Amino acid sequence: MINKLITKLGKLRRKLNQHIKNLSNFRYFLKSKIFSFLLSLTVGFIVTTLGITTDWATTETPTLPYKTSWTSNSIDSTNLLVQNNIETPTLNYKTSWIGNTIGSGNLRVQNNIEAMYVAPDGTVYTNSHWDEAGMEAAIYKDGKVIGAIGDTHGWSRGGGIAVTANSKYIYLAMTQGSKGKTDEDYPPEGTAWHCVRRYDLSGKPAPFPEGRGWDKSMLITSTKSEVTGLATGGSELYVSDFAANHIRVYDTETMKELRSFTINNPGAITIDSQKNLWIIQSKNGSKPAKILHYSQNGKQLPEQIADIVEPTAIAIDRQGKLLVAENGPRQQMLIYDIKDRPVQTGSFGSKGGIYTEVAGEVRDLKLYGLTGVGKDASGNIYINSNGFNKSGTDLRKFSPSGKLIWRSLGLIFVDNADADPKTDGVDLFTKQEHYLMDYSQPAGKQWTYKAYTLNPFKYPQDPRLHTSPDGTFVRRIKGKPFLFLTDMYNSFLQIYRFNPATDGKIAIPAGMFVGSNGADKPFLAGNWPPNQPQKGEWIWRDRNGNGKFEKNEYDTSKDYPYIGGWWVDSKGDVWKALRTENGIRHYPLQGIDAKGNPIYNYSSVEKQTTPNIFNDFRRIEYFPETDTMYLSGFTVDRPAFGDDTGVAGSEIARFDNWSKGNRTPKWRTVIPYDTTGKREVSTAAISVAGDRVFAVTVKTAEVYVYNAKTGAQVQQLKPGPEVGSESGWIDIPYGIRAFRRSDGEYLVFVEENWKGKVIVYRLAG
Repeated sequence: MINKLITKLGKLRRKLNQHIKNLSNFRYFLKSKIFSFLLSLTVGFIVTTLGITTDWATTETPTLPYKTSWTSNSIDSTNLLVQNNIETPTLNYKTSWIGNTIGSGNLRVQNNIEAMYVAPDGTVYTNSHWDEAGMEAAIYKDGKVIGAIGDTHGWSRGGGIAVTANSKYIYLAMTQGSKGKTDEDYPPEGTAWHCVRRYDLSGKPAPFPEGRGWDKSMLITSTKSEVTGLATGGSELYVSDFAANHIRVYDTETMKELRSFTINNPGAITIDSQKNLWIIQSKNGSKPAKILHYSQNGKQLPEQIADIVEPTAIAIDRQGKLLVAENGPRQQMLIYDIKDRPVQTGSFGSKGGIYTEVAGEVRDLKLYGLTGVGKDASGNIYINSNGFNKSGTDLRKFSPSGKLIWRSLGLIFVDNADADPKTDGVDLFTKQEHYLMDYSQPAGKQWTYKAYTLNPFKYPQDPRLHTSPDGTFVRRIKGKPFLFLTDMYNSFLQIYRFNPATDGKIAIPAGMFVGSNGADKPFLAGNWPPNQPQKGEWIWRDRNGNGKFEKNEYDTSKDYPYIGGWWVDSKGDVWKALRTENGIRHYPLQGIDAKGNPIYNYSSVEKQTTPNIFNDFRRIEYFPETDTMYLSGFTVDRPAFGDDTGVAGSEIARFDNWSKGNRTPKWRTVIPYDTTGKREVSTAAISVAGDRVFAVTVKTAEVYVYNAKTGAQVQQLKPGPEVGSESGWIDIPYGIRAFRRSDGEYLVFVEENWKGKVIVYRLAG
C-alpha cells in the first residue's frame, strides 16, 4: 500500500514539474506571490510524504548539502520491519585529518622515502618503490612538496631505491614490467626491466636517442635485480648493478655505457672531491656491510669503513666529509674525515635514536629507520627516517648547528586510528604511531606526532615487523592501556601492552590470535613466528615478558577457517565472527598475568549461534555495559553477490539482552551494497559509538550515520574541502572507527590510504 502511494505521488510530482516548466514562460506568473506560495506548499507536501530529506553538513568553510534517498522496506520471517527510514535532524560536522603534513592535493608527503639526493640549493629529490597516489618520486624544498617526478605508477611501472641529480637532469631507479601485447616498447611477458630513467629538473621524462620504454627515457641496466645505487660525477653516471656485481658507468648526456668494474653486492654510491667513489657493500649472510673506496676507473683503493652495522645511505658534504646513515642500534648520521684514512669525527642525532631517554618519544634529534642523508651548500642537514617495515616518511631539515628548521611527515599507509578512552580522545593511536590532539586548533593542525611505538632492536619478533596490520582498537583493561591490531584479511588479532617504566612509549608484544588454516599446515607461511603450531589455529601469550614466540607459549585448537571480523569489548573480552551458522566465538578475559599480558584460552571459549537472519556473517561489536550486540553481514533477504569478501554485508542488526539469549533483533537496517559486484557503494566497515552507528562505503568513502536506538539513517558525511573533498577507497575491514567524547561530540576516523592520512570527522552530539 505504501509503495503504491509513493509511486502515485512520484507521478504527481513529475506532472507538477512539467506544468511548472510550461508555466515558466509566463514570467509575470512566476513573480506572483500566490504562485510562489502554492508551489512551496505543493513541493513541501510531496517531499514530506515521500520522506525525502536534505541534510546540511557544515565544514570549517562553506556549508555542503547532502541528499539521501528513500529505500523500500521489507519484512523478514518474523514480521519485523527492516529500518530504512531517514530521520530529519540536522547535524553539523567538521572534517580534519592526521598523519600527513599536507591534507589535500596531488603534492602531499609521499608514503615512504627509500632514497634521496640533496642538491646544493637544498632541493631534495626522493624515490620509493610504491606510493598509493602514484608519487613514488618527488621533489621537496623549504618544507614543501614542489613537484612529482612523473609517470612512475601504473602500466606495470614502479619506483626504486636510488636517485641522483646534476645541474640538468634527475636520474631515477625504477622498474618497468610487461604489459601484454602493445605497439609501444615494453618488456616481453614474464620479464621486468630494471632501469635508470632520466628526467629534467621539473620531473618530466627526458628522452635520449637510444632510450627505451614508451617515451624513450629508460636505460635498461638489468632484468635480474633493481638498481641499488646512483651518483653523478662530471659527465658520468655511476650505477650499481646488484645482480651482476658491477658498477656501470654511463655518459650523462648520451646515456651510453662507457665502462664497468666489479664489486660484490654494490649499494648506494657517492663521489668525493677527488672524483673517487665511496660505495656501500651490502651485507651478505654472515658477512657484515662495509663502505669501500674505488677510483673512477674501478681500481679498489685501500681505505674502507668497517665499523658500522647497517649503512643505508651516504653523501659527501661541502667540506668533503663523508656522511653515513647508520641504521643499526646507534640510529645516527655518522661523519667521517676521508682526506687520508677514514676517521669518524662526529655524529648527528641522539645516540640510540628514538629509543634513547624515553623510548619511542618523538624529539627533534631522535632518528629512527634512516634511509637518506645529505647537506646543501649552506651546510644545512637533511635526514629522512622511514621507521621500520616502511612505517612512513619523516623528512627533516636542520641548520648547521642542529636546530630543526622544518619537518615533513607522511606517516599513514593502510592504517586507521582509534582513541584512548581514558583521555577522552586526546590520545590517538595507529598501528605504530601515537598522536596527541588539540581540538581547539584548525583542521590539520590539531595533531602532534607524540611517539613511535615499535622497537625492532629490543623486540625483533614484534608481529608488526613481519605482518601488515591496519585496524586498531585501543582498550583500557582494568585501567591499563592495550593496543589490538588486525589486518586487511581479518586473519589475526595482535595484542600489545605498555610499561612506561621499562619501555617508555613502546607497545610491547603481548599476545596474538590467528585463525584456522583450511589445510593442515601452519597458518602463517615462512620462518616467522618461530615455534608456531603446524596446523589449526593458536593463541600466543608472552608468558615470560620477553616479546619472543617460544614453544611453551601457544594454546592450540581448530575451527572454521573463514573469518568475518574481530572485536574487543570494553571489558577486554575478544569476539570473533566466523562466516558460518555457528559463527560467534567469545573469548572471555581470564585476567592479566604477572607480566601484564591479558589471558585468553580455548578452554574458556563460548561458541554461539549466528542469528538466523544472516547467511554470511561479517562483523561483530558487543557492548557489555548495555548487553547490546550489533552484527552485520549478508542476510537471507539480501544475499551477497558471489563471495564478495572484505565487505561488511548488506544489513546491520541490533540485539538487546544478548547475554540472556535474545536473538530477535530490535531493528535491522539495510546498508549500502552494490549487487553488480563493482562495489561502487558497498559498505566496507562499520563502527558503533554512543547513540550512533557509522558505516563507510568502499569506493565512494561516504559515511552513513544511523540512530543506534532505531536504526534510522540520520546523516551522510563526505570529505570536506579541508581534505580536498576527496578520499581514496576504503581497503580494510576496520576502515572506520568512532568514539564519543564526554561532551557528546563524536570523533569518526576513516582510513584514507590514497593520500596517506586518516580523515577525522567531528560531529556534534
